[in-house]
Amino acid sequence: MGKNERQVDRGDLKQNLSEKFVWAIAYGSCIGWGAFILPGDWIHKAGPIASAIGIVIGALLMILIAVSYGALVERFPVSGGAFAFSFLGFGRYVSFFSSWFLTFGYICVVALNATAFSLLIKFLMPGVLEHGKLYTIAGWDVYITEILIASVLLIIFMFIAIKGTSVSGSLQYYFCVAMVVTIVLLFIGSFFGHGFSLDNLQPLKSEKQGWFLSIISIVAIAPWAYVGFDNIPQTAEEFDFSPNKTFKLIVYSLLAAAFTYVLMLLYTGWLHSKSSGKSDLWLTGAVTQSAFGYIGLAILAIAIIMGIFTGLNGFLMSSSRLLFSMGRSGIMPSMFSKLHRKYKTPYVAIIFLVAITLIAPWLGRTALTWIVNMSSSGVSIAYLVTCLSAVRLFSYDKNSPTYAPIYKTFAIIGSIMSLAFLILLLVPFSPAGLSMPSYIALAGWFLIGLIFFIIRYPKLKKMDNDTLSKLILNKSKSEVNKMVKGTKSNK
Repeated sequence: MGKNERQVDRGDLKQNLSEKFVWAIAYGSCIGWGAFILPGDWIHKAGPIASAIGIVIGALLMILIAVSYGALVERFPVSGGAFAFSFLGFGRYVSFFSSWFLTFGYICVVALNATAFSLLIKFLMPGVLEHGKLYTIAGWDVYITEILIASVLLIIFMFIAIKGTSVSGSLQYYFCVAMVVTIVLLFIGSFFGHGFSLDNLQPLKSEKQGWFLSIISIVAIAPWAYVGFDNIPQTAEEFDFSPNKTFKLIVYSLLAAAFTYVLMLLYTGWLHSKSSGKSDLWLTGAVTQSAFGYIGLAILAIAIIMGIFTGLNGFLMSSSRLLFSMGRSGIMPSMFSKLHRKYKTPYVAIIFLVAITLIAPWLGRTALTWIVNMSSSGVSIAYLVTCLSAVRLFSYDKNSPTYAPIYKTFAIIGSIMSLAFLILLLVPFSPAGLSMPSYIALAGWFLIGLIFFIIRYPKLKKMDNDTLSKLILNKSKSEVNKMVKGTKSNK
């Protein structure tokens, strides 16, 4: 371990995240823009009711996985939770790759939220942004105006993130409140909107796939739909409350997110008249305009903007803490552990992440979607490793200091669920299998990580276990071994 890493002060991060701020980070990150843009795609793919059932089942499966997160945060309330848990269970090498894929999943979500903002403006004001065409990628025209808007938005949220969790956390809360108010207004209003009919929900499922495959095709996207609840463990070091409340907050955020998705699916479904012959690129926007005119569209736009802002804010916060924790340990370059002198935030990690996402608007929407489609894989890998770490930590042995049969059982179930998600995504011909460009993107990111790992390997190999444990888990190697008596020490 180098001298610089040894001197990093673990206590510099400010503990100023309240319970409501943390809930808002998770809920707002789960929802993002997807609840307002994707219902039309899901309805065409699986039918409105099958989609709603799939979304609810997905949330329940996520709760099974979240048990392990809550139990581990209670014992190790440290920054970059997923990285710390993978280190606890499997050591430095597995934690490197697990965190590498999770970071990419987070970056994809940040990038997509930024470009979604440009797309929203493009839908609301057609032609306004179509100036300064640069080139075409995979059939999508890229304009300099869209790039500038997405880039400015990313830079604004970079400064918000640097200002600290007290600012970004409070903003997240008010963004969520505004989003919830607009969703409730739209949903209640839909009963009185032009074209409302329960008959519009037919067919309830995909007529080609049937109930089972329709539901499974939506369940498989749960890791993507609910990515964001795991932002809570990433910021655990900044809680101003007891970490044993983590699981409760995760459950509340997942149930609220599921409820939001279902409301928007029903809203879109029963306002969509099949007889009109519409096959809109953005169905939710089209039915809103048809039912309520431009006033309704303006209300929906507010909800989407709030969703985009909560996604940008939440994932930039959590991904920077993940990089910060990896930098503090020395597993990633130590520059990522540098904290802002005034705000005590990992500003280098934040700037680095924004710099990467600033590339995304130049790629065009289609190319970016290929990458985002595989972000579920990266997130699922992190879920799997975290649950397996909990399996190794908790014991059925009554004499063990980590005796927790319920936690261990849920960790085993969570591991099976996470593996099932990965199989659904990675196995060809699966109802939720990745497209070929997404496989290529996944392989490319793995290759980059492998190169990075080979470069870092000599340093990784020399690191002192006790120092690593203190920096990552805030406990010495002997303390960890005492806690997990009967398990292998980190290697």
